[in-house]
Amino acid sequence: MKKLDLLYEGKAKKVYKTDEEGILIVDYKDDATAFNGQKKGTIVGKGAINNRMTNHVLRLLEKEGVPTHLVEELSDRETAVKAVKIVPLEVIIRNVAAGSFSKKLGIEEGRKLLCPTLEFSYKDDDLGDPFINRYYALALGLATEEEIDTITRYAFKVNEVMIRYFDSIGIELIDFKIEFGRLEDGTIILADEISPDTCRLWDKETREKLDKDRFRRDLGNVEDAYAEVFKRLGIE
Repeated sequence: MKKLDLLYEGKAKKVYKTDEEGILIVDYKDDATAFNGQKKGTIVGKGAINNRMTNHVLRLLEKEGVPTHLVEELSDRETAVKAVKIVPLEVIIRNVAAGSFSKKLGIEEGRKLLCPTLEFSYKDDDLGDPFINRYYALALGLATEEEIDTITRYAFKVNEVMIRYFDSIGIELIDFKIEFGRLEDGTIILADEISPDTCRLWDKETREKLDKDRFRRDLGNVEDAYAEVFKRLGIE
């Protein structure tokens, strides 16, 4: 497989065309942003950690029946993926109150929710990825009813699998953001990444934050937190 032209560069990744139809290469960067790009920095080594962790978790999810865009891990930072058209919805699952959820609703951070919640954000950086519901998504033609049902079913399955997995390595899954894409035939699959950039991960015993909140909130030891998560994954 040969890497060709750069198609897109985002806040955390570069995406390249390849000489194989329907296959792209994703290159993970060490760049870090928060608050829709208002805060910028670098987390040394995070590109490699996020790439390898994402692939590790996607493999687990595929075994549990969640289809993903993963094709092949090419190096520490690069992965071949299926080309998809991203559904412009950020899908957020929450198990414990934290971040904007706590702020908006005046609920103390760290309070376990009675059941997992699901919310959608309209994927648009210029608008700050505003919160929307399924009716907005239908009215704006962002997804069909069937696609939203499929996305919802997969999202809760992802949560179920990841809660169990992270618990087994001493980590509490607080919340996470995922994205889905359409293959050429319209099939919905899980895309993007699953990493400390996109998940809130707390140590089960100490509740120390092991995710991007350390960067967002200037808590320090950001690289150490990412490295700790990676160490616990036990990836060879």
